[in-house]
Amino acid sequence: MKDKDLMRLALAARRMSYAPYSDYQVGAALLGEDESVTLGCNVENASYGATCCAERTAVFKAVSEGKKRFTAIAITGGSGERLNMAYPCGVCRQVLREFSEPSEMRVLVGTSVDDFEAYTLEELLPKSFGPDFKG
Repeated sequence: MKDKDLMRLALAARRMSYAPYSDYQVGAALLGEDESVTLGCNVENASYGATCCAERTAVFKAVSEGKKRFTAIAITGGSGERLNMAYPCGVCRQVLREFSEPSEMRVLVGTSVDDFEAYTLEELLPKSFGPDFKG
């Protein structure tokens, strides 16, 4: 799947966001190693600690459907029509690490299909702790 297509899907997922407290809507499109795409949006809660980010929503949804390896994710976020670069938080980076190879997992962060940045998860989460660590 092309990066622009994945970003387009993240923009669509953002419309499903439930963000009445922050008014910051985030969408994510997660690409599985089987080329399937799972969408996620942020879901807020009056008790902020119960809020779930779009990235984790997509991962948890995909895992619940039997998918456990991912190769890319596109993320977009902002308030109303004003979008900005919505980088994944540390918790989301760690969850992505659980189900991907950091040097190969692409993380796309953008405001449109023509305005996005691409990173590897390893760049965003260097020296990570993962399932391959055997203390």
